[in-house]
Amino acid sequence: MKGRDVIIACDFSSAAQTFAFLDNFGAEDRKPFVKIGMELFYAEGPSIVREIKARGHSIFLDLKLHDIPNTVRKAMRVLSSLDVDMVNVHAAGTSAMMQAALEGLTREDGTRPLLIAVTQLTSTSAQALRDELLIGAGMEETISAYALNARSAGLDGVVCSPLEAASVKKTCGKAFLTVTPGIRFEGAAKDDQVRITTPAMARELGSDYVVVGRPITAAEDPLAAYYKCIEDFCG
Repeated sequence: MKGRDVIIACDFSSAAQTFAFLDNFGAEDRKPFVKIGMELFYAEGPSIVREIKARGHSIFLDLKLHDIPNTVRKAMRVLSSLDVDMVNVHAAGTSAMMQAALEGLTREDGTRPLLIAVTQLTSTSAQALRDELLIGAGMEETISAYALNARSAGLDGVVCSPLEAASVKKTCGKAFLTVTPGIRFEGAAKDDQVRITTPAMARELGSDYVVVGRPITAAEDPLAAYYKCIEDFCG
């Protein structure tokens, strides 16, 4: 399943909150692609994945695995039994870990969800990259290198900010997916994000998927905010 789409980050702490939000979408509305992150998954477990899938949603399970290769391989084998559409790891876990993730995720019949790697979080600034993570290369160069490692390991794409999407495409090819959080509507608060753009700018920069949380989930009219994002990003 590849193509431009908006993924709503369901960063809620309970199933009740999640379903209260998803109930904004009626039978006649488009079923949004949703992201289940650590907070919701740790609170509710695999059952939340099954319940949301039963409602007809595509799911990005955003757990950002990062451990030794054998641990990640075995964890991905467990996650492969869930009917999700996309999962991720941290590219900083090395090529060996990413290859192990791919092995664990691939089922006996050869099928698997999309597997992507987080390059650098959109909350990470260039200063933090240099002073705290001790990475001397610039942000764009680092992310392009991580993306190339992910592609070489057989992954389908990476998570990056929209600001780096074009350089990732240049390095890894147009078919290599860019999944980009850090999306805000024009004039909205940045919250804890640093490297951000609007949905329309993300489209121009080459993002394949945008991940949008609070601008939709905390909006006065979430349905209207979602359709505005679809219009701005998907055209």
